[in-house]
Amino acid sequence: MPRRDIFTDVAAILYPIPQPDPGEEHDDGFLAARDEAAKDQERAAENLRAAWDGGDQDPLIGALAGARRAKEKAEQRIRELIAYGREFVQPRPYTLGDLAAAAGMSISGVRTAYNHRDVAQVAEATGTKPREWRAPHPEDEQATA
Repeated sequence: MPRRDIFTDVAAILYPIPQPDPGEEHDDGFLAARDEAAKDQERAAENLRAAWDGGDQDPLIGALAGARRAKEKAEQRIRELIAYGREFVQPRPYTLGDLAAAAGMSISGVRTAYNHRDVAQVAEATGTKPREWRAPHPEDEQATA
């Protein structure tokens, strides 16, 4: 039986072993995914153990910090996708309702989810310009006042 400790437990949370759907127990795709997840768990446990032994980081705290960074990146991606759907799609933007349903947000949440910085990042990533009707950036208004 494999040794259980914080390293293997955290690795099991980070890389869960998939469970087969009924009748899928012997499916090659499922078996490959299960084997890959087991290898990922082993590698993660080894990496967590090495980081701990090197005095770098507690395994749970490190995993939580990594999950937080992934969450922040996902939230940024959501803001940019919403900005794209509202500010770049021609001839008309996606509706607030459609974007809210897809993002799991309220309509008012979608309306305020992104800012000028997000729009600028989308413009840079896509090489396109936003629609012209947008409100001016607050810093631009202060410069003219």
